[in-house]
Amino acid sequence: MAKADPHRLKLSQLRALVAIADQGSFSDAALHLNLSQSAISHAIATLEEELGVLLLNRGRQGAVLTSVGEHIVEEARQVLRSLHSLCHKADQAKGLETGEVRIAAFRSVATHILPEVIRQFRQQFPGVAITIDEKFHYEMVESDLRQGRADVGFTYLPTQAEFDQWELLRDRYVALLPPGAPTLPLPLTWEDLATYPLILPPPDDGDRQYVDRLLRGSGQQIQPAYVVREDSTIVSMVERGLGATIMASLAAEPIPAGLRVAELPQPLERVIGMIVLRDALLPPPVYAFLEQLKTIWPKAQPGPSSDVLVTKKS
Repeated sequence: MAKADPHRLKLSQLRALVAIADQGSFSDAALHLNLSQSAISHAIATLEEELGVLLLNRGRQGAVLTSVGEHIVEEARQVLRSLHSLCHKADQAKGLETGEVRIAAFRSVATHILPEVIRQFRQQFPGVAITIDEKFHYEMVESDLRQGRADVGFTYLPTQAEFDQWELLRDRYVALLPPGAPTLPLPLTWEDLATYPLILPPPDDGDRQYVDRLLRGSGQQIQPAYVVREDSTIVSMVERGLGATIMASLAAEPIPAGLRVAELPQPLERVIGMIVLRDALLPPPVYAFLEQLKTIWPKAQPGPSSDVLVTKKS
């Protein structure tokens, strides 16, 4: 019989053997490794063929290691431990065992985009701390990056040429009307909207400035009846019939069931993107975070670099 060739052995075979020893059966090992039972059976059959020995006795009570199988499974455990140790040392060398990722973002991004990214990132790099600083204006996000107070920012695109930028999504602005609002002909007109007290953020808010530019460009002079900073408070006030608002869809989420959502007379959207300082020497955890975000948002693509208002006709 030919001697066993270590170059022909596969890690998947060793993982299957250890999983069966730990779980007690082929089916439980398959469930543990998120593989089919046939894949586990094939891995063990080919491992036994390569080694030329019987590793497991199969029976109604499950799979039991043979005497030689007990020795080999311990060797397999040592191989897998060495593999984990190798990866651990490599991560330490890359600086991914510790460190910090500092993020500047406005509230709707921090609420609806970042949590899932952070959850998956922390599963891979639990030793890296995440700091989120919420801003009420996208220009404050960009300022934090310039001043070195943040590594990654989420802002409106396009922005300045000093940043590398990737577009994540496009978020349209809508009118939120109170419950019981009469059915209005579509599309909504500015005159229709003017029949309601308008609830808007303060003039220094980034979204408010977007809306003001839209209104000025349309020749409108709508003045708010209420000025409120928090998006959730504005939505609550509309829900209680105090007026209507113009708000980005993502910022309005979750929209209460009774509110009416209407398209604006002139479409407006904000392009949300992530940015880092161009040519900045970023620490390894920041690069890893950027890659994690691009994995979750695979359509992320480099954005343009000029300070213009983004509108579109449809």
